[in-house]
Amino acid sequence: VRRQNILVGNGSDEILSMVLRCFVGRGDRVAFPVPTYSLYETLVKIQDGEQVCVEYPADFAVPPGLHSANAAVTFLCNPNSPSGTLVSLSAIERLARDIGGVLVVDEAYIDFAEDPGSSAIPLIQSIPNLIVLRTFSKSFSLAGLRIGLAFAPAELIAGMMKVKDSYNVNRLSLVAATAALQDLPWMEQNVRCIQQTRRQLVNGLVNLGFYVYPSHANFVMAQRKGQEQEPLYEALRERKIYVRYFDTPELRDSLRITVGTREDTKRLLQEIAAIQNGSVYPSQSGGGKL
Repeated sequence: VRRQNILVGNGSDEILSMVLRCFVGRGDRVAFPVPTYSLYETLVKIQDGEQVCVEYPADFAVPPGLHSANAAVTFLCNPNSPSGTLVSLSAIERLARDIGGVLVVDEAYIDFAEDPGSSAIPLIQSIPNLIVLRTFSKSFSLAGLRIGLAFAPAELIAGMMKVKDSYNVNRLSLVAATAALQDLPWMEQNVRCIQQTRRQLVNGLVNLGFYVYPSHANFVMAQRKGQEQEPLYEALRERKIYVRYFDTPELRDSLRITVGTREDTKRLLQEIAAIQNGSVYPSQSGGGKL
């Protein structure tokens, strides 16, 4: 892409804020499927927009209602958080062409996808209303330095530049990001390691009785359908193992678990097995196990 197609932000979160300031005024609609990244909702409220939350189907495909939301901005986190699931480029292209506003594809976790050709960045050459976000916080391990990128048609980038702070990224972060881009093999090796450990984690969780959504991120979402997972979350927390529990109706039966080291993963699986055997909370069948 040309430099006119790129905008650098103080993390991709700042770019999300820029998008709302550019394209959303009071009462304008902002649509996104749920459950997803919680910051979208916060930014819409700050901008005094109207949020349109469209529930994901069971397989976390693009929900049909997103196409007809009549929104100024539509967000699609891909791979999604907290599910880790990925929608296809053809589905993204259909969505972008069906809506009248701007489509923002948030690719914070895309480097962890099994298919290296999953990014929507090439689509900005042919789709005029598409913005694709990337970050150095995940696969490049530079979260504290706050570097995000937006890729979009030049006209959209020019508009977003009008609301960008003059010096929104500090010099040390720019140097670090440049160095990271000059050492892509290190990042790619790290990603391969995480992908391998993710498979180990998924297999272990499945053997323990969980359903695990197909993940293309550096975390997985493990589900026990209809069974509250807060007791397991608390039991792991007591053992100094921290996973993510969402106290919302659609996610109470699930945990989001980060892909750690092989040693971390082995210990996590061992502790879950021990908790199950200790009958920490009742199962659906009443047998006293997960």
